[in-house]
Amino acid sequence: MTTGTQGDIVTRLKALLPNGWFRDSTPILDGVLNGIGWALSSVYGLASYARLQTRISTATDGFLDMISFDFFGSGLPRKTQEMDSPFRSRILAALFPEKATRHGLIRALEILTGRTPWVFEPARPADTGAYGTNTMGYGVAGAYGSLQLPFQAFVVAYRPTGQGIPFIAGYGDPHGAYGTASQIEYANPSLVLGAVTDADIYAAIDGVKPVGTIIWTRVSS
Repeated sequence: MTTGTQGDIVTRLKALLPNGWFRDSTPILDGVLNGIGWALSSVYGLASYARLQTRISTATDGFLDMISFDFFGSGLPRKTQEMDSPFRSRILAALFPEKATRHGLIRALEILTGRTPWVFEPARPADTGAYGTNTMGYGVAGAYGSLQLPFQAFVVAYRPTGQGIPFIAGYGDPHGAYGTASQIEYANPSLVLGAVTDADIYAAIDGVKPVGTIIWTRVSS
C-alpha cells in the first residue's frame, strides 16, 4: 500500500488500537477513522508537494517560474506551453555555468538538450590526431587540423529527443494517410511541446564561449 494514502493511514491508526476493544465488524469506527485518514492523507500530500518545491531539480508548476524570477528576473521566462522538464533544464543551464572552457560549453548543451555535442578544435591535436599514433583513422577518429583558424571551434549541437507535437502524424507516417482514419492537421510552432529551440542552443553557446572566439555551430536532430 502506498505510503500516505487514506487506506495506509487508516491501517496505521487501527494498528495503534488495543486488541480486544472492538469486534471484527466495526462500521462506525471505520467511518470515523476514514474521515481522519482522509484529512491526514490530504495533509501528507500537501507536505510531499511542498517538499518537491524546495529544490530546482524537483520543483514543478508555478514554483519553477518563481525560481526563475528569483535568479534571473524577467530574463528567463517560461515559453508558451513549455513543460516543466525543458524549463528546468534551461534554468540549470543558466545557473552557475562553467564558462570560457571546452567542458563548460559541452556541459551547458548537455544540461539544455540532454545530449552531448560534437566539438572539434582545428588547432587541438587531441581532436585532429597525429601521424604515427593511434589517434586517427579514416572514418574513425581524427580530422584535418589547421593553425590558420586560431580561437575557433566547430560544434554540432543536437536537439533534444522526444519533443514535438503529440498525437499528430507527420509526413511519411501511415497514420496520416489520405482516405484512412488518421490524426493529421496543419501545425504551427505554438503546438510544439517541450521545445528547446535552435535559438536556445545558440544562446547557450554564446553565453559560455570565451570572448573573441568563433564557434561555428550546426544544429542537428
